[in-house]
Amino acid sequence: MFKELRQPAVLFTTLAAAGILMVTMGTRQSLGLFINPITESTGLTIASLSFALAIGQLMWGAIQPVAGALSDRFGPQQVLLWGVLSLALGVAITPFMSSVWGLTVSLGLLMAMGSGAGSFSVLLGAAAQRLPLEARASASGVINAGGSAGQFVFAPIMQKCIQVFGWMGALWVMAGLALSALPLIARLTGNKKEKITPTQASSGNFWQSVGEAMQNPSYLLLHLGFFTCGFHIAFLVTHLPGEVGLCGLPPSVASWSLALIGLANIFGSLYAGYCVSRYRSKYVLAAMYGSRALLVAWYLMMPRTEWTFYLFAIGLGFTWLATVPPTAAIVGKLFGIRYLATLFGLTVFTHQIGGFLGAYLGGLAITRFGDYNWMWYADMALATIAAIANLPIREAKVVSPRLAAG
Repeated sequence: MFKELRQPAVLFTTLAAAGILMVTMGTRQSLGLFINPITESTGLTIASLSFALAIGQLMWGAIQPVAGALSDRFGPQQVLLWGVLSLALGVAITPFMSSVWGLTVSLGLLMAMGSGAGSFSVLLGAAAQRLPLEARASASGVINAGGSAGQFVFAPIMQKCIQVFGWMGALWVMAGLALSALPLIARLTGNKKEKITPTQASSGNFWQSVGEAMQNPSYLLLHLGFFTCGFHIAFLVTHLPGEVGLCGLPPSVASWSLALIGLANIFGSLYAGYCVSRYRSKYVLAAMYGSRALLVAWYLMMPRTEWTFYLFAIGLGFTWLATVPPTAAIVGKLFGIRYLATLFGLTVFTHQIGGFLGAYLGGLAITRFGDYNWMWYADMALATIAAIANLPIREAKVVSPRLAAG
């Protein structure tokens, strides 16, 4: 299935990028577990803490085109180093913050920008610059699966650390784990002799390429779909623990649900990479977004039991971040890989504008109505819009490697 990755240099480059994403996404996607402990300790409301985390969603997206542009211009190594150190610092100082503005600085700025600089746009761009054409689709699935593995691993570990060390101690453990990504940066970027130099498929200077992209209707439709994806993911990763609590279930159900989302997305990401190499990515995206609307409808009709949450999490997880490989693939097809980190970073920023709204409006909804029902309805509607929006994208047919070689 992934025979394109068998070459050692290709495999090690792919796994290094996947490992970095495992750490940066694992820390970020576990923050929802800290909402109740922090609010109980500091006296802050869920709405105010949701605002800090919503700022984090926005900044995580805003930094990606900037980090992507710096990576395209100067190389990814320094960008990734800064990102991991900023991530660890933001997590480490959070226990000393007792106000919404302090938490906005630690989690909403330092942690979010650090994890964003070490996330999809820079990592996929760095890997694409070092991989042959036929390996990129499969590699994007494996790299994306690294982020999902991070959620699967970090969520139960962080929940256990909260129980054993308290939320402050758990955050310091998380900061230490974040630093484990540093050796992988050198493996991804350090040895230039092992780079596999692909054909550069882009033309024009930086600003010209960005300007052309922003006038391309297909690129704008891709942004619209990714916006709804951000709304969906940020709402769930921030407020799923609260939804579990409303149903009278223990916090372990929330942590294991988040872990199952990550586990299922490992398989979903790998399958997405497989599909991207064989089918048009716009159809892959339309199917993913449409399935989300159906899955939320199913959840709303079911009794809120432990097993309902686990099955819901597995279904959610299969498409959770599996939208990244087909989205990046469409950007690469439309504009080439020269400025892939920047142009894909811009789509991630749009994704996180949706993420800001998903995280913040979820906090407002629970404060105003006492439940998340209106958020679920909005999520279904946006997922349906996203599925439809991807269909008109003008994407070239997929040519198999065997046909291309022949």
